[in-house]
Amino acid sequence: MPSEVEQWRAGGRQVRTRAGTLFVRSAAGEGPTVVLLHGYPSSSFDFRDIVGRLGGRAWLTIDFLGFGLSDKPRPHRYSLFEHADTVEEIVAASTAGPIVLLAHDMGTSVATELIARDIDGTLTCTLDRAVLSNGSVILEKASLRPIQQILRGPLGPVAARLANRAVFTREFARLFSARHPLTKTEAAAQWALLAHERGHRIAHLLTAYLDERVTNAARWHGAVRDWDKPLGFLWGTADPVATVAVLDGLRTLRPAAPVLELAGLGHYPQLEDAEAFAAGARTLLAIDGS
Repeated sequence: MPSEVEQWRAGGRQVRTRAGTLFVRSAAGEGPTVVLLHGYPSSSFDFRDIVGRLGGRAWLTIDFLGFGLSDKPRPHRYSLFEHADTVEEIVAASTAGPIVLLAHDMGTSVATELIARDIDGTLTCTLDRAVLSNGSVILEKASLRPIQQILRGPLGPVAARLANRAVFTREFARLFSARHPLTKTEAAAQWALLAHERGHRIAHLLTAYLDERVTNAARWHGAVRDWDKPLGFLWGTADPVATVAVLDGLRTLRPAAPVLELAGLGHYPQLEDAEAFAAGARTLLAIDGS
């Protein structure tokens, strides 16, 4: 593992859940705990430069099952519902207080499932507020990469078997803006986390969440529209996947929601400009000192 990943791992712990053993990292602080939900194909490592910029708030990150430093069982039916279950389980074991969500990419759909449970009255924790960032919540408005389309189809297992560092680095780099290109250091760290326990070989299994976004669109779009608590959007406007068309769709669902656009940043705004992303998160999460 690259030294940056080893440092991140050293500050966390492995937590046994009903789904498997997950990597968790957290810190004490003031106010509601900020729970940071990562995207595909990365991990909580994406937030390493964000957690120290949350104005002294308590925070909690999780590597979802199949990702990063968590277990990567196979065969397994990876599901956003299971990811939401593990968030509830780990939150219950970690904090007695309320939480707020800061979610990116795939994590935005985990967030909308948690919001839907809050609406249903079945959520086991107190959720006060949420921020969604660069996630293809409205999938038909997104521009999926060709590799994502392949992984979803019948050739998905073949594509996963052929995955290697060079291909990953090329595809991952296309998610970054020209102003803030993917660095060699970042690429090496992200590949190491993806390939940990041969996780790159199950990429086709991990992309099942895209189909769940289609089959559960009414539930999750309705959650965005109908939740009666603060919900904001934090968006890199140069994202080639979760484009501004997705953001426009979210604005249509929830016209009164506060929106902060991060001009010129790509799909991973928290990696491209951590200070701008954190400042936006502090504002939308109503953190003191923002």
